[in-house]
Amino acid sequence: MNETPPELIAPCLDAEDGRALAAFWQQFLRLPYRPGQGPDDDPNFIVIDDPAGTPKLAVQQVESLPRVTWPDGNIAQQIHLDLLVRTPDQQRRQLERAVELGASVLDDRSDDATDPLVVMADPAGHPFCLICPPRL
Repeated sequence: MNETPPELIAPCLDAEDGRALAAFWQQFLRLPYRPGQGPDDDPNFIVIDDPAGTPKLAVQQVESLPRVTWPDGNIAQQIHLDLLVRTPDQQRRQLERAVELGASVLDDRSDDATDPLVVMADPAGHPFCLICPPRL
């Protein structure tokens, strides 16, 4: 069967405050909101596009969302985003930007030469990683 498989569009994150979470990701990734789905529009579903208009991330408003307790606790992460940075300096700058925008650091392994990453949580608690190529 030569049927074309489904195409992945973009991950969608749930949030109790959809506008605030969308604003965090829009500012951190420096990507535009989809026309008609910005912070002043319906907060129930907000899409962030790349400059060509391709969806990269969506945020959906939900009434209640238990905060992830990873790496400890009963509430496991159900999705996380991996974001590539090219150098240790860029990794540190992006970590600082994310914290300024409301993120928190969960695990900083940026000094690990074989797996230099930083695990963070966005303001709603969704984990994401700033991954740098190994320094071997």
